[in-house]
Amino acid sequence: MSKKDDLKTLLAHADRVLTRLEAALPGPAAQPDWTAANAFLWRRRHGRAGLQAVTTPSAIRLHDLRDIDEQKARIVRNTRQFLAGRRANNVLLTGARGSGKSSLVKALLNEYAGDGLRVVEVDKTDLADLPEIMELLAGRPERFILYCDDLSFEEGDAAYKALKSALDGSVSDVADNVLIYATSNRRHLMPEYHDENLAVRHADGEIHPGEAVEEKVSLSERFGLWLSFYPFGQDEYLDIAEHWLKTFGVAGARLKRARQEALQWALMRGSRSGRVAWQFARDFAGRMDDEA
Repeated sequence: MSKKDDLKTLLAHADRVLTRLEAALPGPAAQPDWTAANAFLWRRRHGRAGLQAVTTPSAIRLHDLRDIDEQKARIVRNTRQFLAGRRANNVLLTGARGSGKSSLVKALLNEYAGDGLRVVEVDKTDLADLPEIMELLAGRPERFILYCDDLSFEEGDAAYKALKSALDGSVSDVADNVLIYATSNRRHLMPEYHDENLAVRHADGEIHPGEAVEEKVSLSERFGLWLSFYPFGQDEYLDIAEHWLKTFGVAGARLKRARQEALQWALMRGSRSGRVAWQFARDFAGRMDDEA
């Protein structure tokens, strides 16, 4: 066999190898069936990412969320502006655990899905994929909320810069049919350390934060709307528990009996959050079913 034939054989073999590699490498995400659901999850499996339809979304409604009327009114107004094609802000919901932050986003979808609202949930570990997700959503007639639950970052987290760029730091503009709604238990999203506060300077009575502190605050500031959630008092906790008890069919003498048990339940859990009230109501209603 001549050297020319050897070269042809080698090139043919290399071409076959490259073809197989291209098939194995992850390609761009395909457009999902947008009619299959109102909510989607961004999922990455075996190196390939895409949108997965949520066929059984949460059934919670806005009227189910009690004692957060101010927060509810502000996010509803922002969302309605967005749906109407007017200017609206990205939203950061921060504060006490179990106070209704994530439930509020889910309830918005149930309220406004008929007006074209869609939710795409992105895990914080996948935030580096935001540019690819934005490309999928850009130009669609629907209005999308990119939703990230329990958002927080550690030092050197690559997802931090990806989110910062997606909010407003990129050279390219963000699609006008996309907003980012995120929940977090802490407002500044990254841990703060005592040593960083030592870098704060005082000049003529003014406080000048160190660069590390400013960097951590800057991400939160890129959310145009901040909603703060606070721990519930006893009356608010009981009001939420009563709402869910009635929703689950508990009435009359059983409803009165549940009040003391609800307080004991909260004491055992060490919390009077809305989530704890909902969990108690489910337990109590379930036990009442056994007694029926």
